[in-house]
Amino acid sequence: MGGRALVAGFGAAAQVILLAALVAGTGLAGEARAELHPADLAATSPSAAEPAGQPSEAGQEPSNPAASPAGEDALSTNPAPASLGEDEPPARPAAAPASDGGHDPADTTDTTATPPSDGDQKPADTAAVAPSGDEAKPAETNAPAPGENEQQLPADAAATPADGTTTPSVAQEPAGAAPVLAAIKAKLQDPALRKGAASEDLAALEALYGERSGAPLWITAMGFSARAQALIAEIQNAGNWGLAAEAFDLPPASDLPATTEAQATDEVKLALAVLKYARFARGGRVSPARISDLFDQKPNRLDPKTVLTEIAASAAPAAYLTALHPKQGQFESLRKVLIKAVASAKAHGRKPASDPAIQRLLVNMERWRWMPAELGSYYVWNNVPAFTTRVVKDGKSIYVEKVIVGQLKYATPIFSASMRSIVFNPDWTVPDTIKFEDLGPRLRQGSADGTRDISILTSNKLSVSYQGKPVNAETVDWSRANIRQYTFTQEPGPDNVLGVLKFNFPNRHAVYMHDTLQPELFNEAERTLSHGCIRVRQPDRLAALLLAEDKGWSAQEVKDRLAKGKNSGVSLSRPVPVHLTYFTAVVDAQGKLQIFTDIYGLDKKMASALFGKSVALSADARVRQQKRSAWNGGSFGSLSGMFGN
Repeated sequence: MGGRALVAGFGAAAQVILLAALVAGTGLAGEARAELHPADLAATSPSAAEPAGQPSEAGQEPSNPAASPAGEDALSTNPAPASLGEDEPPARPAAAPASDGGHDPADTTDTTATPPSDGDQKPADTAAVAPSGDEAKPAETNAPAPGENEQQLPADAAATPADGTTTPSVAQEPAGAAPVLAAIKAKLQDPALRKGAASEDLAALEALYGERSGAPLWITAMGFSARAQALIAEIQNAGNWGLAAEAFDLPPASDLPATTEAQATDEVKLALAVLKYARFARGGRVSPARISDLFDQKPNRLDPKTVLTEIAASAAPAAYLTALHPKQGQFESLRKVLIKAVASAKAHGRKPASDPAIQRLLVNMERWRWMPAELGSYYVWNNVPAFTTRVVKDGKSIYVEKVIVGQLKYATPIFSASMRSIVFNPDWTVPDTIKFEDLGPRLRQGSADGTRDISILTSNKLSVSYQGKPVNAETVDWSRANIRQYTFTQEPGPDNVLGVLKFNFPNRHAVYMHDTLQPELFNEAERTLSHGCIRVRQPDRLAALLLAEDKGWSAQEVKDRLAKGKNSGVSLSRPVPVHLTYFTAVVDAQGKLQIFTDIYGLDKKMASALFGKSVALSADARVRQQKRSAWNGGSFGSLSGMFGN
């Protein structure tokens, strides 16, 4: 019994000694853990600054200075999720979907270590266990409450509320984003960067970055993101789309800016290049009206704010840019011809930019940018230099016919409108140009005996009205009359200059398609003979085709209506788009390039606007002031020959 008491006494003392040893051991272990350097931990937890698939060696310094921003002396083993987009490696696929902040979600998973669980907390997390009473606090040097002169905790620890809940990562601003955004806003006011930039582009960028609180769109602490690099590569490839790559002031895709100002410069340069490319792709390189008043077209350009919003949300921003180019088959066919022509020029030692054939292709591709984005599934196409009209259905020509277009002096304008009616046996109202230049001089001239000569009116069966009321032409003193206030009309019949059919597509140019009393003129190779309207050979075929599509009429019904000889109009239930174009280069159905004469000299003017002093495209056409031949004005007695409309 005494022995057991002695052992029990020693046992109590031993328990005290063991307890003291355990407390001391815990302190030593804590101190040992506190002495570990964060760099040692990095060997077991990949850093967000390292490219995916490139694990670092223990103790090795980062080779990229941009990977370690100034002021960050210690790396957290659990980086803040909101800052991952800042350290995005530059080799990610361009097709990765964009996040709200303009980053690839895939990048956040490939470049970031999985956050440790509660049971695997690193030294910084031990601050959550507060010692009680007067116990020794071996871990307090690791994570005390930050004092005035003490280093702040990493962003992930600082963002964790005291109640233990976790702030969603999407609400956190990437580390270092605020200084870069501030630098971008300042850089947008830099006169050097603003020079040459479109005011609407600058305004859109100022609005975007003025409201933005997340990371920049394209630049990261590691340089350009993979999406940005894909954009730069596509813009450098602009030549394959008919644009000049040198027109865009691009930063190098591999640039590694060392300062926030340098990051801001790269971001602004790329953003401006993106907006400029979008504008050029949609026909904003040169205004149609700057080339000629004949071009009554307005390119369908996108608002820069829309471009920025859509490209930031795009999973493939480079593909977004190329999708802005015209989608018409002719544009794509010309593009393919262009790529081959450039390759051929280089192979033969010629400079593509100075090649006349290549410049002609570029000029015609540019005109497609001015066309409506949608031509229609069923439309009429009048190509003025080709002297042809076509009906296109579902992308295929189902009707082709010869036409006559305006003389150089009365050039046919270029525009699009909708055909709304077809008139059988139309009457004709003399247009102002013919009143001023043809009727007026003859009426003022008078007869040799001093009497008024109105034979030009009677021989061509022209009736006269003044402010809507019929008047006797013989009672008018034409030497003093304002001919603009008089209306001259020719009734339907075999002598009507419009023939038996008229196709109306209302427009401000008073231009329409019609029949003619001079079918022999279609034998001419260069048919610039009218006063601006388009004369169609065998127009009854066109009428039958259009009315069969719209109303199910047969060709015989069209013939019967014409045979009646009465003036009557037929309204189309579905208006048909009519496109008047000026394309001197067209790829035919067999894939062969067809070149047409530049009848109005517009290619040369456009080349000068696009290429400046390097223009090589000459006025290869027989552009001249056309004179009327004997059949186009030799006799005042033949109104159809004199005017022709």
